[in-house]
Amino acid sequence: MDAFENDMIHPRMPSAAAERPSWDTYFMDITALVAKRTTCLRRAVGAIIVKDKRILSTGYNGAPSHIRHCQEVGCLREQLQVPSGQRHELCRGIHAEQNAIIQAAYYGVSIQGATLYCTTQPCSICAKMIINAGLTKIIYASGYADPMAIEMLEEANVALVRFNGDDREDSE
Repeated sequence: MDAFENDMIHPRMPSAAAERPSWDTYFMDITALVAKRTTCLRRAVGAIIVKDKRILSTGYNGAPSHIRHCQEVGCLREQLQVPSGQRHELCRGIHAEQNAIIQAAYYGVSIQGATLYCTTQPCSICAKMIINAGLTKIIYASGYADPMAIEMLEEANVALVRFNGDDREDSE
């Protein structure tokens, strides 16, 4: 076993001077890792649903289970040069937020009152699902040009918070 493999199995403890990441940083880092599973050729998005500092569900954007992915058959929206955010009916994939909500439902996990962490601000379709699923807060990394989503989330009192970076904490 080389040093890298050993560090992966038995990670070195941080020095006393090192600080732990905040919960938001911790969950956003995991969300970015989840996004790497995408099968979408246009955008990599990851989402996790968290309650009481526990991950309940994860999701990334891509084709539904058991059907061919865009990586295998190509992207019709790309071929037709459809701008991002338009003509969703031409896409084989579903959004990361939708996959996280569906995964929770599939396994019978209540997400009411939970927080969604997402690499990208949800669109209006996802916003509707988030509202009806009972999520109360969204923390996202990058914006998405969908004013209707913001309007609906505000009206439903779902907090929408842009993640502002690598906050650290030294306790907890």
